[in-house]
Amino acid sequence: MGETYRACLIGCGRMGATIDDEVKDRPHSNLWLPYSHAAGYTAVESTELVAVSDVMKEKVEAVQERYNVPGGYTNYREMVEKEQPDIVSIATRPVPHAEMTVFAAEHNVKGIYCDKPLCCSMREADEIVEACEKYKVKFNYGTQRRYADLYQKMRELIEGGELGNIQCVIAQCGTGAAQWTHTHTSDMLMYLAGDPEVEFVQGTVTAKAEDWEGDKLYADPGITCGHIQFKNGVRGYMVAGGVYEFEVIGTKGRARTRNNGLGGQLWKSQGKWNRQEEVLFPEAKIQSGTARCIEDLVDAMENDRETKGGVHLARRSQEIILGIVESHRRDGARVPLPLENRDIYVGKKDW
Repeated sequence: MGETYRACLIGCGRMGATIDDEVKDRPHSNLWLPYSHAAGYTAVESTELVAVSDVMKEKVEAVQERYNVPGGYTNYREMVEKEQPDIVSIATRPVPHAEMTVFAAEHNVKGIYCDKPLCCSMREADEIVEACEKYKVKFNYGTQRRYADLYQKMRELIEGGELGNIQCVIAQCGTGAAQWTHTHTSDMLMYLAGDPEVEFVQGTVTAKAEDWEGDKLYADPGITCGHIQFKNGVRGYMVAGGVYEFEVIGTKGRARTRNNGLGGQLWKSQGKWNRQEEVLFPEAKIQSGTARCIEDLVDAMENDRETKGGVHLARRSQEIILGIVESHRRDGARVPLPLENRDIYVGKKDW
């Protein structure tokens, strides 16, 4: 048996510890469970959750009891300094993410698992990247679909040339909220496009003029339309309807996920006239994205490799969201990335 890695959790709320209760009675709950950070560390054999922290003491005590965690703190800095963990998991609301990531990196952690959204501004994102680079910390982002077998099978089809030259990727995920929902969407569009850099974005959101205070948007608006031009030539689209499905269209076929991860469909061009006919989509395992994210982080630490949801990719997908918000502020104009104004801020005041 290999090394066991000691993990500490910052944030004992929904994503940190209790979201499993929301999905456990749903049909196909095995798509997600274990879902929370705490449940994930408990399920992964190579990790041990040794301490948790939250500003609310009653939450700390509840999570300690539920997951049999020995250490409990109301100050995350004290926890990291005393416990000296291998991994720090950040599951708070986004405002303190940059501060927490930098502190963890400065205190000798080997890995950081940060939930989405990454942060509220690109200046904060830059601070996160700088700290992880400086201290050589492995980082994974909490966009669980990236680690799930179904989406990885789709990317294998793309990289294997089964769909020909990829023309566009489409997210049919509804309007949602820019930070709370569509940080998942932007990450998966980027993933299916091959994780390229971005040339520009355009879009519209539901923000009101009175929500802005200078460069700060104190809201989490819905995205009603989004267009991403990737530097490899692929175009990405966010559309306002749908039930969290993704489609990839190429010159030789197209593939689509169904029912938010339950399966997929595949069509390939056939015969002289290239009629597209449905063929069998590769079989995909149903596995927890949270657990696979943690397993990937551990493997990257052990083998000194990049993670599947590394800090540079997290910053890039976050920038897509902030760029679309800025495009709306500019009446739908194209916004080149990287954003020139690193202080554009999107987040509610109670975050």
